[in-house]
Amino acid sequence: MPKRSLPGNRSDTRTYLQFLAPAVLVLFAAGCATIHVRTDYSHAANFAQFRTYSWLKVNAGNQLWANRIRRDVDTQLAVKGWKEVPSGGQAAVAAFGATKEQKSLETFYESFGPGFGGWYWGGWGPAEGVAYTQPVYTPVGSVTVDIFNAATKHLVWRGQARRALSGNLEKNQETLANAVAKMFANFPPQSQG
Repeated sequence: MPKRSLPGNRSDTRTYLQFLAPAVLVLFAAGCATIHVRTDYSHAANFAQFRTYSWLKVNAGNQLWANRIRRDVDTQLAVKGWKEVPSGGQAAVAAFGATKEQKSLETFYESFGPGFGGWYWGGWGPAEGVAYTQPVYTPVGSVTVDIFNAATKHLVWRGQARRALSGNLEKNQETLANAVAKMFANFPPQSQG
């Protein structure tokens, strides 16, 4: 007669752990790979006034990622009824992506270079119009999209996605597109101004 194992003996526990451990690892990896998206906006901004936009800058470490970010943002804004114009748009868009962690000192939008002076985060606090310099840590895989009122040069909307870029080139394109779509899911926000 074959030997029967009783529940709770060592062989049952080992078999149980052999199946449980990979499942836990898969769930843990899936949780680590989750894209984290958050947005913020100026509640005083009237987003109904914006129907056209122009690009200020796209910086992503290399031109291929800059092009992909721009393409995905253009797609989402087109879905929302916004039209890109080469210059003179009612809104101005800037995007940044990081493929490695970067520490930099930033004077927020004080200058994008010649012809872009004066873009800043003004209008959200008591020190409107003041530029701040502070250390900024941009984590690996993050994408930030900023939208400014072109007339006032004030930031009116910001979307950030973390873990949107990784080491897997083929998966990155799909992940980036999904991150940008998630970022713009509730765009434009309901204006209160």
